[in-house]
Amino acid sequence: MRKIWDAHQMEHAPVVELHNGAFVPHAEHPGRAESILAAIGGTEPARDHGEAPILRVHRRDYVDFVKRAHADWKAAGRPGDAAGYTWPVVRRRPLDLERIDARLGQYSYDAGTPIAEGTWAGAYWSAQTALTALDIVLAGERSAFAFCRPPGHHAGADYLGGYCYLNNAAIAAQAAIDAGAGRAVILDIDYHHGNGTQDIFYDRGDVLFISIHADPRTDYPFYWGHADEAGEGAGEGANHNIPLPRGTALAQFIAALDEAIDRVRIFAPELLILSFGADTFSSDPISFFRLETEDYPVIGRKIADAGLPTLVVMEGGYAVDDLGANVAAFLSGF
Repeated sequence: MRKIWDAHQMEHAPVVELHNGAFVPHAEHPGRAESILAAIGGTEPARDHGEAPILRVHRRDYVDFVKRAHADWKAAGRPGDAAGYTWPVVRRRPLDLERIDARLGQYSYDAGTPIAEGTWAGAYWSAQTALTALDIVLAGERSAFAFCRPPGHHAGADYLGGYCYLNNAAIAAQAAIDAGAGRAVILDIDYHHGNGTQDIFYDRGDVLFISIHADPRTDYPFYWGHADEAGEGAGEGANHNIPLPRGTALAQFIAALDEAIDRVRIFAPELLILSFGADTFSSDPISFFRLETEDYPVIGRKIADAGLPTLVVMEGGYAVDDLGANVAAFLSGF
């Protein structure tokens, strides 16, 4: 499997996040990339597709905000990374807000996703990585791995959160549709629900979104990912959530995966985009499933058996010492 990575992604290096009531070292740090790169072997660089594919998914005002937020934060005399502290209870139309604090609240939904000096560069090239890997699959190869960092599946069309700024899987899915793929599936197997991806495609019928994840009654992102969220309008029936309890091990995960793959086959897409998170690992510091390294090849083979052209997009995974081995195990199984 060809693997795409761009070193610009290392420029994203937030220092701290607010987690469980305390400021702690940021879990989504460059060490994650170092662990994966050491394990997966040679990679190819991303090609620059420009901003146009990004703007097919994300609003221009939001993109411009992410690009300039850190500079505006520094211009306001603030130290460290740009981080919000106030959010509207009800989302409103974009407002012409002067203070950077207000704009951070307008375009984000949590306190764990600061904007550092290199965040835009990292997020931009993360999206380019997904688009470059997509080119490989659209050109006829069976699969490709987009090693994206920062991850993307929590980012909506006009908001960031969950360590995510641009939604790489959604950008790739839209680019595939624009290139002539009639229908695409995004299958998300990160520990956390891909709320941003769901939000982007919730009223569309050409992209089926399926997510296997921790029950949002107990786990982030809480407000999305429940089993009764099935899409609306043209997208009714094209959203399928499979929430699982804490402590889920391989047998229960495979049963959920069988259910998901059955839905994929019924939908009959031209392309499968897999949002792959390795935070389902038993020792992940912020997650509570019980998958082991030897389970990931089994999961990879199961997804490969669906027989679809597949773009694998990297999402979460924070047990850094084991992360590379887990990603390599999944790719070897696929």
